[in-house]
Amino acid sequence: MLKTLLSFFIFISLGCVVIEAQDYIDRQGEITFFSYTSVEDIQAKNNQGLSSISLETGDIAVRILMKAFVFKKSLMHEHFNESYIESDLYPEATFLGKIIDFNQDDDEQIRIIKGDFQLRDVSKPFEIKSKITKENNTYSIEGELEVNIEDYKIKVPKLLSPNIAKTIKVSFKFQYRPNEK
Repeated sequence: MLKTLLSFFIFISLGCVVIEAQDYIDRQGEITFFSYTSVEDIQAKNNQGLSSISLETGDIAVRILMKAFVFKKSLMHEHFNESYIESDLYPEATFLGKIIDFNQDDDEQIRIIKGDFQLRDVSKPFEIKSKITKENNTYSIEGELEVNIEDYKIKVPKLLSPNIAKTIKVSFKFQYRPNEK
């Protein structure tokens, strides 16, 4: 257990992954977010999510580079990184958690992932209902959560507040393969 926790700490701190024999990894996980208001929809996609899972323990770690989100409008990308997320100060978001009752032998399962999501140096606990699929020697995990922007101290100017939802829908999909050493 201590070895697994140390592995995930190094993963988050250094952007490296120290992985045991049963660990699986995805270096191009997909994370999207969507903000709906009557004034404007804002959507962004990131295909550079880094994540690992331990099949033995169900431990999961995710790192998301904030500047890797792609928007339809370049001005949205600029505002997101400079004004709201402040990517120079907070370059990444992370999630550390555990898949509850994970069974590596099931072909398909719906499980709760409990853990802490950290954004802008603010960490909040989450329970995320996720679909886990096993096919051949790969595992797919997908799900969604809702993030309240006030919880992460994201300030929206009054003039722009009608354009940005107070709660943002975040979706994710990871395709894990055995880590090659």
